[in-house]
Amino acid sequence: MELALERWPTRLAASAARLRHAILDSAGTVAGKWRRSLQFRTVAATVLLTALAFTGVGAFLSSQIATGLYEDRVSQAEAEARRGLSGVKSIFENSSASDRATVASMVTDTLKLLEGTGAEAPRHFLLTPLKNAQNLYVASLTNSSITAATIPEGLSQAVANGKGQYRQALKLPVGDKDVPGVAFGTQVVLPPGNAYALYLVYDLSSVQQTLDFIHRVLWAGGALLLVLIGGVAWLVTRAVVHPVSLAAAASEKIAAGQLQERLVVRGEDELARLGASFNHMAETLQEQITQLAAMSEMQQRFVSDVSHELRTPLTTVRMAAEVLYDAREDFDPVSARSAELLYNQVERFQALLADLLEISRFDAGAAVLDAEPTDMLDVVRRAIDDARPLAENSGSALDLVTDQERCIVDMDPRRIDRILRNLIVNALEHGEGRPVQVTVAASDEAVAVAVRDRGIGMTAEEASKVFDRFWRADPARARTTGGSGLGLSIAAEDARLHGGWLQAWGKPGEGSVFRLTLPRHRNTVLQQSPLPLQPFDAGVQDQAVPASGAPAAGQGREDERASS
Repeated sequence: MELALERWPTRLAASAARLRHAILDSAGTVAGKWRRSLQFRTVAATVLLTALAFTGVGAFLSSQIATGLYEDRVSQAEAEARRGLSGVKSIFENSSASDRATVASMVTDTLKLLEGTGAEAPRHFLLTPLKNAQNLYVASLTNSSITAATIPEGLSQAVANGKGQYRQALKLPVGDKDVPGVAFGTQVVLPPGNAYALYLVYDLSSVQQTLDFIHRVLWAGGALLLVLIGGVAWLVTRAVVHPVSLAAAASEKIAAGQLQERLVVRGEDELARLGASFNHMAETLQEQITQLAAMSEMQQRFVSDVSHELRTPLTTVRMAAEVLYDAREDFDPVSARSAELLYNQVERFQALLADLLEISRFDAGAAVLDAEPTDMLDVVRRAIDDARPLAENSGSALDLVTDQERCIVDMDPRRIDRILRNLIVNALEHGEGRPVQVTVAASDEAVAVAVRDRGIGMTAEEASKVFDRFWRADPARARTTGGSGLGLSIAAEDARLHGGWLQAWGKPGEGSVFRLTLPRHRNTVLQQSPLPLQPFDAGVQDQAVPASGAPAAGQGREDERASS
């Protein structure tokens, strides 16, 4: 038994916790429904406002009805009490009885006049001697269980100290409960000159019963009215909200690619016109999207076909250009220079053709990731070594900063090498001879490579377009440096193919940072990068744009960097 008693506090605490959780869950469910459902908000607000209005009106009506009933019954009772008490008092004063027996008989016979029901309410009388009365011929008399203790103190004092008639509300004990009532009292004198208090008490329980019945009717009617209003509000709002919900669902399907989705139009009202307008809009969008898709497919096929068709003649031209280039020493200076220009432009044309073929593969969804476990540091070092000659020619120091000895990543080495070469060459070409730093960092989930230069930097407008194909900061300028203009676009596609991020930061006059972040294992969703995007030595007013699906901001480069 003691052990069971000791467990009671724990059980009570657990029950309270469950109750609290249930209340919180219910509140959360209602709050969520309130946020997501216009119909629920409308119905709930309508029912709530109606309940408040009904409560206010019901309280006012109840108060007015109660006041009217009470005052009416009290007025009737007061008129009867005045007549009854005055008649009894007159009889007592004009009585010739003098001995005890005669006085007692006279009083008993006279008080019977006060018995019965008056003012549609039971009434009782009480005759009780006042204080200091001596040689009483008559003791206290009553026709009910009412005693002097039932009479309120204020009424007793008024009757004892005055000669008129007084009244006061009181609670009458009836059985095991109290009922409302009103008492009227006056002072009378009986032989041999003793003063008595005579009270006439009315039972107003019938008034209370009438009020209770009215309250029940009001509450039942109010509840029924709320249900009816809630039902009407639900039907009306459903008639409006349901078509809107269907339109929202159809919009989501159209956004998901189901362009043939349409609404069923019924009637000629506003909602029918909305449905017809929606269907017309959907048809127009479907036609335009179909046209754009056909044009895009045609353009992609054209680029792919032209690129493939140009490979054979371009190879022949390149072979001829190489022959002329190798024999340029035997030509006159003008012909030798022409041979050099021809060779360089053919090389550039071939790089552009290779980039066009790669972009066409991405557009057609034919790009395949040939991933294998590879040491990222080996790929980074190889890209840096290949860029050493360009770094020496530009006068820029090219350094690798890392605390990693090995960094194994599931990646396609060819594609990552292409990204890194593109970023490093861009940094050297636009670093204005200042140092270029390549930083490698890793965590358990990701690997990041950041290429930092201190060159011309970029603006926000330029940065927002840097990953666009063939974009240039100044379209009027001739393309004398850089590559095909597709390098950063291809790099972004390669990073996205790996499930990684390609991001950049920059500030005019302070240089740029390009950061490549890759998951260490395939099918891993990146959460954060091991390297910060903004360098520690940069100011706070940076410019950033997203790239390659990264949640953080990315940044492009200025001018010809987009043409790498």
